[in-house]
Amino acid sequence: MQEIISSLINTPTALYFVVGVFSLCIGSFLNVVIYRTPKMMEQEWRTDCQLLLHPEQPIIDETKLTLSKPASTCPKCNSVIHWYQNIPVVSWLVLRGKCGTCHNPISIRYPAIELLTAMCALIVVAVFGPTIQMLFGLVLTYILIALTFIDFDTQLLPDRYTLTLAALGLAINSYAIYTSPTAAIWGYIIGFLCLWVVYYLFKLITGKEGMGYGDFKLLAALGAWMGPLLLPLIVLLSSFVGAIIGIILLKIRKENQPFAFGPYIAIAGWIAFLWGEQIMKIYLGN
Repeated sequence: MQEIISSLINTPTALYFVVGVFSLCIGSFLNVVIYRTPKMMEQEWRTDCQLLLHPEQPIIDETKLTLSKPASTCPKCNSVIHWYQNIPVVSWLVLRGKCGTCHNPISIRYPAIELLTAMCALIVVAVFGPTIQMLFGLVLTYILIALTFIDFDTQLLPDRYTLTLAALGLAINSYAIYTSPTAAIWGYIIGFLCLWVVYYLFKLITGKEGMGYGDFKLLAALGAWMGPLLLPLIVLLSSFVGAIIGIILLKIRKENQPFAFGPYIAIAGWIAFLWGEQIMKIYLGN
C-alpha cells in the first residue's frame, strides 16, 4: 500500500488517472444521492406526520428507502439495473442512452454528472497536487455537487449534508489544514449571520422570504472550510450569477417564480476554495 501511495505521489499521470476513474464512480453514486435523498426526506416527513396526527394508528408498512436499498431500477419499467449496466459513462454509451430492458431513453444528466464530478476532481488535483488539502478538497467537491443538483431539483438543501459539511470544515481546520481553527469558527458564524441578516431585512421590507435557511447553513459551512475573509467573494460571485440567471428566467417564464440560490453559493464557494486568494489579490491590485 505504501508503495502504491508513493507511486501516485511521484507519478502525476497515475494520480490523475486514479482520481479520474474514482471520481467517475463517485459521480455515479452522487446520482443516487441526488435522486434518493429528497425521496428519503419525504418518506421521513410522512412517517413523522402520521405519528404526530394519528399516533394511535399503526404506521403504514412502507419499504424504507436508503442510499443503498432497494436496488436501482428503471423509472419507466422498474426493471433492476445490473452492475454491468451501471458502469459510469461507459454503460450509457454502450446502451446508447436507453434502458436495456424497455429501451426508453435514459437522461443524459446521469453521465453528465459523472463526467462533471471527474472533471472537477481533476481540477482539484491540478490546484493542490498530491497533498492532504487535495484529499479533503475532493470531499468538499463531491458534497457541493450533490447539494447543487438536489437544490436545483427541489429547492432543498438537506441538513444532513450542509451540517456534515460544516462539521467537517471545523474538524479539518482544527489542524489548520486550510485556515486557523479560530478563523474557521468565525467563518461559520459570520457565514450564517450575513445571509440571515439579508433574509431578515428582505422579509421586513417585502413581507416575503427571499431565501431558505439551507442557504445560510451552506454559506456557514463554506466559512468553516475557508474562514471569513473569502465570504465576501462567495456572496458577490453567487449574487452576480444568481441575478443574471434570475433575469433570464424572468424573461423566459414571464412571471416571478422562486428559484434555487444554493447552486450559485456552491459554485461560488468552489471557485473561492480553489482560486479565492488569487482573485482577491488581483481585485486588490496586489
